[in-house]
Amino acid sequence: MSVDDDHVRDVLRYYPQIYLACHVDHVRATSTEWQLSAHDSSILAHLDRHTSTSPRVLADHLGVKPSTLSAAIARLESLGYISSAPSAADRRRRDLTLTDRGAEAMASTSVLDRERVHELLRSLTPDDRAAAIHGLSLLARAARAMKHREES
Repeated sequence: MSVDDDHVRDVLRYYPQIYLACHVDHVRATSTEWQLSAHDSSILAHLDRHTSTSPRVLADHLGVKPSTLSAAIARLESLGYISSAPSAADRRRRDLTLTDRGAEAMASTSVLDRERVHELLRSLTPDDRAAAIHGLSLLARAARAMKHREES
């Protein structure tokens, strides 16, 4: 399927507008309620609640050694932000997933301000709001699939 260059330009134009309207500077530090550093947040941002990722794949993607990531994974697991379970494909390996608590921590420490996003969505009609959320979910799903293909 062909992608129209106008569509690419639209995403490149619209995404920054949303980001700039809703962005706030957050201090990410372990002293916050959620105890997340910028590095911790980066790890959580690369995990999903429904699709698992191996520590090795995550380390490769983040450009760090698995041993470097190991301590952070243990810490985030102890905080209840991620779960680690034996891989269904290979019981010697582990699979990481984001927990509901981890998803809440990410939302609470997002670079997008929750109230600004709420105001933005409230300004839309219910049908437009549903269409916007659906469109974002489609883009996110495609992004995850693209990431998975790149890691395979």
